[in-house]
Order: sequence, then structure tokens, then C-alpha cells
Amino acid sequence: MAAKKSTFSVCGMCTVRCPIQVETENGAIQFIQGNPHMGGINGALCARGAAGKALINDNERIQRPMIRVGDRGQGNWKPISWDEALDYAASQLKAVIDTHGGKSILFSDRGGPFRDLHQAFVRGLGSPNWSNHDASCARNVQHAALSLFGFGRKGVGYDLKNARHVVLQTRNIFEAINVKEVNDLMAAMEKGCKLTVIDIRANVTATKAHRFMMIRPGSDYALNLSVIHTLLNRKLYNTAYASKWINDLDVLERFVKPYTPEWAEQETGIAAEEIVQFTKDLAKDAPAIIWHPGWMNARYLDSFYMSRTIYIINTLLGSIGAKGGLPMANKPSDVGRKGLKKLVDLVPKPEDKRADGTGWKYGHLDTGPGLINLGFDAIESEDPYPVRAYIAYRHDPLMGFPDPERMKQKWAKLDFLMSVSFTWSDTAWHSDLVLPLSPYLERESILACKNGLNPYMFTRRRAVEPRYDTRSDWEILCGLAKRLGIDALAFDSIEKIWEYQLDGTGVSVSDFDAKGFVQLGTGPLYKEEPTFKTPSGKVEIINEKWESQGVPSLKPYESTHPPEGKFRLTFGRCGVHTQGHTVNNSLLFEQVPENTLWINSDAGARMGLTDGDLVEISGNGRGGRMHARLTDLIHPEAVFMLHGFGHRLPVESRAFGKGVADHELMCGGLEKWDKGGGAVAMQEHFVSVARC
Repeated sequence: MAAKKSTFSVCGMCTVRCPIQVETENGAIQFIQGNPHMGGINGALCARGAAGKALINDNERIQRPMIRVGDRGQGNWKPISWDEALDYAASQLKAVIDTHGGKSILFSDRGGPFRDLHQAFVRGLGSPNWSNHDASCARNVQHAALSLFGFGRKGVGYDLKNARHVVLQTRNIFEAINVKEVNDLMAAMEKGCKLTVIDIRANVTATKAHRFMMIRPGSDYALNLSVIHTLLNRKLYNTAYASKWINDLDVLERFVKPYTPEWAEQETGIAAEEIVQFTKDLAKDAPAIIWHPGWMNARYLDSFYMSRTIYIINTLLGSIGAKGGLPMANKPSDVGRKGLKKLVDLVPKPEDKRADGTGWKYGHLDTGPGLINLGFDAIESEDPYPVRAYIAYRHDPLMGFPDPERMKQKWAKLDFLMSVSFTWSDTAWHSDLVLPLSPYLERESILACKNGLNPYMFTRRRAVEPRYDTRSDWEILCGLAKRLGIDALAFDSIEKIWEYQLDGTGVSVSDFDAKGFVQLGTGPLYKEEPTFKTPSGKVEIINEKWESQGVPSLKPYESTHPPEGKFRLTFGRCGVHTQGHTVNNSLLFEQVPENTLWINSDAGARMGLTDGDLVEISGNGRGGRMHARLTDLIHPEAVFMLHGFGHRLPVESRAFGKGVADHELMCGGLEKWDKGGGAVAMQEHFVSVARC
């Protein structure tokens, strides 16, 4: 009789990590669906999640530990055993620690709910330099929230299913898919919720919107200032809420006085009357308003201020803390429960300052994950101290950040570069040692907690045994900890880690068997009033910490335009791929095998182009060839391509040579970063396009 099994787990095909249920028979995956017990998921899954089986079956993924033979990046590898690999990694890290101290080790990952073990391991090394990918994603959003509320972006949630009006500006919700958010928004729209999309092109989300405003690239901050002007000038804001919860409202009112809708029309291309009507609609639907502050907002040099003004608009409308708006996210303690014990508490916190300067040189920037791009600067400059080892943990900065050739130059001083990855990547290919991580369906992870209206703990469990000689993250890090003498983290089973985490919580491991998660509250809890963690206890329009660093809380708008004959380079997502790591997936590659270059129809016609022509796109001496997609659905100042293409690794036969890599066109891009929010400004690059 066939052995059938059902396993609750967590998807790993993108950073959302939706809860899933995996059906197996005789140790082979038969079906993957969203966890049917999770509200808002209801068994649904996106295309990427459904393609997890193809990841498991991919014979081109990393199958065993590999050590470099020859020069970095040449692709000459020797397979070795796990004992050899972990012994070698430990010896290299120990050599750096003995010579320069633990602080000289840099670590980056993709962030997410399982980071506690990574952070604990880095602490155990004696390093303050745990980082994640967020400098290329949501750092501007995080710091915008901190500068106003005193808490980060996850201090509030998005009550989409109860919203009356949702505004998406740089948030492409129907393509960068969070299944629960998509389902909740669709359910709200069925009940009458309006959707407004503000973007430089008509993405899939825009095609579902009640109002789409095609904005001139780089002018989002201008639009937001004019909306604030209209709210204040026409008394459309929630005066009682503002009076109670906003500091320095008078300063804000004086600052936005010049930024009228008529002024904004000239900057953004959006008609003044449209801006006014849009603002009136927001006021009418308040406080059940969600103007999303952005997700991947590493775009312009003023994107920190774009996100900051979005949060200010939400505040003026009274939606911070409101049902249908951005309610306060509850932790376990808010519902009378105890949270998971932290693994980082098992090791002492290093006293050294961060190599990237966050928290001291840049005193206003969050020291949590810091800024990995500035950590790379420290490798090259040795300021404030030498950084000699770098561990890229399920992170591919050579694909995810601008100017990879410049990045390799910065890495040249490293004594040791190690990658942990379940697929080959540009960074893994350039490493000294590659440790193969089991894909998410073949590994278990530490327990995690999701804060929100009703917080819950959840588990990722192994659905099938590893097909190749790969290991789970806890096996890799705990194995290294054992060799490095970090005894507190030398766990020999995942069950012992789970028992430690659950100690004192009132939750047992068996409680996860029924649904894969344990709800901690009795239902959605909306706090009666918001709680701001600022010195004043209010929303602070003027933040003294930012001001003391020479970063104005309210920055005058500066207009930018492409140089004559060039386009602003923009990029984004589709509903099928996750950055670069899914392009070689056999199922997803079939859906979208190559990226094309969106060009405005009129701009293309002036260049003598027709739809489908092969064009050469170039920026600062770098370039590539791809097919043009002529359309009216993109602003004439911009071109657009999907991110993650242009692979050159021979081990990726499907993705090899398909399309163009946008980040390779961003020469000098590592030095373009937003001083207010910390993120790299990846859409401050201009390119030329010519017919081949």
C-alpha cells in the first residue's frame, strides 16, 4: 500500500513565505497547495509556489559541497564531503578571527522569519555585522516609519479585506504576489473597495484599478507633497486625529504651501483636477484607507521621502491604527502570550561597532541589518577595520545590487568568501566554498512568529528527504558552531532547537501538527489607540535624530529628467519569477523565458522601431541586446525590463544568455544611495536604446 503523507510547511520560492500543505506518496511530492487552514490563503498558491516540485527535481542545482579550484569566478570546482567542507569553512573563519577578530566577518541573508538562528551564529562569531538584502529593497520604508513613528514598517499591518480605498504606489501587488494580500484585496474590491495605482507603467495591478495615474518617473515625491497640500489647504484631513497624534503639523503646513496640485501637474504629468478629486475621494473613504508605503523602494534618491509622505498622508487621514487601514501589529505579549525564546540570547552581543557605519557614523540608520552595500565598502577601505571574510547566505548580491564588476573589485581583499545556496547564483559562482542548502521542501527550519491582528507561531517541516547531498540551514550553522567552539549553538537536532524556542510559551511541538501554525489570540485585535514609540509619543514630522545627522525631515523637492536622447532605466517583477533565482526553473522558464524592453510607442516610433525589433540597450559602457515591446502603457521618459535575466553561468542551461541583466547597466550604482533611508537608488540610471 502506498505511503501517503501530508505535511504543513512554508513556501520558499519568494520572500513572502506563504504557509503551504504538501502531499507526498512514497517519499515523492504529488501536490502543493496553500495551507487551507490559514484565513486569506484558503488553499491558494501562486505560480512560483506551485513550481516548487520543479526546484526539487532540477538536476542543475547545487548537489554537494564544492570548493574552488583556481581563480575566483572561473567556475572550476572540486566536490568534497560535508566534513571536509565544514572543517575548511571553520578553519578559514577561525584564521580571520585569530588575526583580525570576529568583527572582521560579514554575513548577509534574505532576511525573513527564520533570521534568529543566523543572527545568533554571527553573534557567536563575535561579529556585529549581520546584514540582509534590504538595502536593495525596503530600507527606505523601514526608516520612513522609524522617523515618524519610532517603530519600523512592520509595526503596522495592512487590513486589506476591510479597506474602502487602497492606493498602490511602487507596490505591484498582483505580480509581486503575497497570496493572502491578493485574496484580501480582491475580497474587499468585491465589497466596493476602490483601488488606485500610481506607476510609470500599467502593470497587471493597474489593469485591475479603478483609477490609474501614470506618473512621470522620479516625481512620486512631488505628487505626494501636493496631496498633503490639498488635504491641509482644503481641510480634508482628520483634524481631531491630527491634533491628538501629530507633532509639528504647522511646520508641515508651511512646508507644503508651494506644492499645489497645479505645480504638481507640471512635475508629474497628472492633471491638477485629478489630484484634487483623488484627494477628496481619500478623505471620503477615510479612515479605512491604505496608501501602501512601498515594498521594494530602493528606487530614487528621494524615495525615503516618498515613503515618509505616504505615512504622513495615512496619518492625516486617521488610518494609522484604524480598522481597514494600517492597524497596529500585535506581538504575542499584546494578546497575553509569551513569544518564542530567542536564539540570539544564547550568545553575548558583540561590543564592536558595525563596519557599515550604521548606528554610529550614520546615527539615524537602523543597526538591525545595517546596509550591506556599505559593508562592502569596508572590505575595500578597511575603514573602520579590516573585513576579511564574507558569508552570503541564500543571498546573491551580484545579481541583486548594481554594478557587479565593481562589487567584485571590492571583494578582492577578502581572504574567504562562502556561499550557502540551494541554486547556483552569480555570487556562489564567485565564491571560495559553496555549501548546498536543501530546498525548502527538503528542509525544516526554526520556529517563527508572525505579528499582526492575531499573531501566530508557525513551523516549516521537511516534506521529503533531500534528493542530493544537501543540508538544512540549522544543520549547516550548528555544524559550524560546533567546530568553532560556539557551544551554545551546537544543537544536534531541530527538535532540541524547537524545545528551546517554545520553553515557557505554553505551546508544544505537537500543537503544530493539526494546522502547521498556532494562533495566539482569540481573533483580530484592533487596539483602541495607536502607540507611537517617539520621545513625544506622537507622530513626529520633524525628527531630531535625522536632523542632527544633517538629513532634513522635510526635504524640498528636486526635479530630475533624463539626459537628451536617453531613458530612465526601470525594472520590476512579474507574477511568475522571483528576481533571478527562478529563471532556470523548468516550469517557470516555460512561462516567461526572456525579458523584453518596454518602450513607449511614440518614443519608439521616433527611433524607427517596430514592436519586436531587436535593440541594443547601453548604460555607461555596458550593454546588451533584447527585443523591444512597444506600448502606450509606459511613460515616454522610461524603459522597463523584468529583473533577474541575463544569466551567464553554464550550469544554468535554460536561463543562459536569455535577455539582459538590468543591474549590469547601473555602473557606479553602488555609490548612489539615499542618505535619508539608506537604500540604494537603483532607478537613477539612464540608458540609450538603438535598433540593431
